[in-house]
Amino acid sequence: MGRSRSRSKSPRRRHKSKHSHKRSKSRDRNSHKHGDKTRERSSKSRKRSHSSSSSSSDASVDTSKLNSHSKKKYHHHDRKMDEVERLAEMERQRRQREIEQKLVEEETARRIEIMVQKRVEEELEKRKEEIEADVLRRVEEAKKIMEKEMMEEMEKRRLVLLEEEKKREEEERKKREELELILAENNRKMEEAQKKLAEERLAMVEEQRKMEEERQRLKKEHEKRVKEEQKKILGKNNSRPKLSFSLKPAV
Repeated sequence: MGRSRSRSKSPRRRHKSKHSHKRSKSRDRNSHKHGDKTRERSSKSRKRSHSSSSSSSDASVDTSKLNSHSKKKYHHHDRKMDEVERLAEMERQRRQREIEQKLVEEETARRIEIMVQKRVEEELEKRKEEIEADVLRRVEEAKKIMEKEMMEEMEKRRLVLLEEEKKREEEERKKREELELILAENNRKMEEAQKKLAEERLAMVEEQRKMEEERQRLKKEHEKRVKEEQKKILGKNNSRPKLSFSLKPAV
């Protein structure tokens, strides 16, 4: 509001300065016209005096010209001084208006800032409970969102751990099955080896039995032949004593 008043005042001052400037210009033009008319009247009078009195000397003419020239020069100097003073006054007034306008704007801005701050404080005081309730509501919402995200994250981790546990159990099961297959294959090979060894032992026992039977058969046949030979010998010569022959069993 203060700024608008300062702006409304400054155009009036500028308007007044323009009017004063116009009035000074009109005065200058009037004075200039008045001087021109005076010079015209003096020139006409000089012409009339020259026509009426042809006996005027050259010295009086030169003196009147010098006086007229000095008057023109003095009048021009006064006009120049008036113009300089007028411009200086206008510049001073312009600077004064700028200073006043700046002060008004600063004061207006300061008052507006104070009013805005006061208004904000009043609104904050009025809406304090509402703001606190809104803050608590937002905190609760953020808390619920965080809890939900944490639960989802924990569920994801649980599923990942469960999947890893399943994979580990599957790998252990495969390894266990492979070990069982290896053990079964080893047991089968051992059983086959033991069976083969038992068969070989049976074959060796059977071979030993056959060899023993063959040895006993050969022994019996040998004893039988010896007895038959003894009988033959005894049958030819009964006077001779009986001879006994015995064979050591073969090892």
